Amino acid sequence: MKINPLLAALLTLATSTTFAQTYTIDPEHTYPSFEADHMGISVWRGKFTKTRGTVTLDRAAKTGSMQITIDAASVDFGHVKMNEHARGKSFFNVEEFPTATYKGTAIKFEGDVPVAVEGELTLLGVTQPVALKINKFKCIPHPFYKREVCGADATAEFKRTDFGMGYGVPKFAAPEVRLSIQVEAVIAD
Repeated sequence: MKINPLLAALLTLATSTTFAQTYTIDPEHTYPSFEADHMGISVWRGKFTKTRGTVTLDRAAKTGSMQITIDAASVDFGHVKMNEHARGKSFFNVEEFPTATYKGTAIKFEGDVPVAVEGELTLLGVTQPVALKINKFKCIPHPFYKREVCGADATAEFKRTDFGMGYGVPKFAAPEVRLSIQVEAVIAD
């Protein structure tokens, strides 16, 4: 039996092609949070309450990327005066820099599970490499959306001074920041 060369090429392409899926960040279930030293006597914790973006995963090829945008004015310490101070020029300077972004250029897999993201954080107009460690990842059929939803818990550490945020360093605070991200994303239509 002779196989048509065009059909053989199409079959080869179909079996070798991988399919990336795009997920839209669920802003009601995604909250980047952070913690930083306060005068060596306590740890201040805050979060951002407005986030949007997408995650693209190709599970067959074990690759992916992400684009996350954070509304810097949504910073919330649970303390009104600290929120106001954090939005000012000494910290997030939201008037000049209303957003922070994270562009994950390479999602790393261990077996079938994403475990890390290589990417860049842009904060106060400065872009620096920041790697995320994915501590937990899971996808399920969402009972309400009737579509697949994936969730993750990720962490990273960086120095805020690398982004020009040096207020209080070193007298009142250390430059190190620990970032934690709880994220859920729904597969796009």
